[in-house]
Amino acid sequence: MKKWITIGIILLFVFILYRSVVGSYNTMVGMEEHVGQQWAQVENVYQRRMDLIPNLVNTVKGYADFEKETLTGVVEARAKATQVTIDPQNLTPAALQQFQGAQDGLSSALSRLMVVVERYPDLKANQNFLELQAQLEGTENRIAVERKKFNESVQIYNTYIRRFPNKIYAGMYNFEKKGYFEATAGAEKVPEVTF
Repeated sequence: MKKWITIGIILLFVFILYRSVVGSYNTMVGMEEHVGQQWAQVENVYQRRMDLIPNLVNTVKGYADFEKETLTGVVEARAKATQVTIDPQNLTPAALQQFQGAQDGLSSALSRLMVVVERYPDLKANQNFLELQAQLEGTENRIAVERKKFNESVQIYNTYIRRFPNKIYAGMYNFEKKGYFEATAGAEKVPEVTF
């Protein structure tokens, strides 16, 4: 009788361990998929911005005396930004930093374009330009929202795989920590505004 009780206890222990491993593994898979899905949403809104830029550039190009250097800068920054892609399985801090650097270059070029536009009252009054500018502003807001959601899903995933005993299972099955979107260098400084 003692033999069967011992075997029963061992089988119960093995079953509990098996359920723990399987449950943790399946949860990690689900969380990693959610991080990938959130990353796809981030790429989606960045793609929307990329799609708006040619229309914006073409609208601005219609003004013959407009600074060609500024337009060229926007087009080149867009080209660089489209070349940087990340595999959702490789969301490392370095990969995200490279992606963000390309996107920051594009944001900077767009900011310069909007500053130069201020000198052209006819362009600022153009209905197509105003609509594109409003769409671009809305897209920038969407980018911020989707980046926040992405960071939240990464935080939940990273926390889960770093807790005990999940850390052991994550190491066994190669679930690695994902990177976050971080603020651009210098974002903590208050900009100086002069009139």
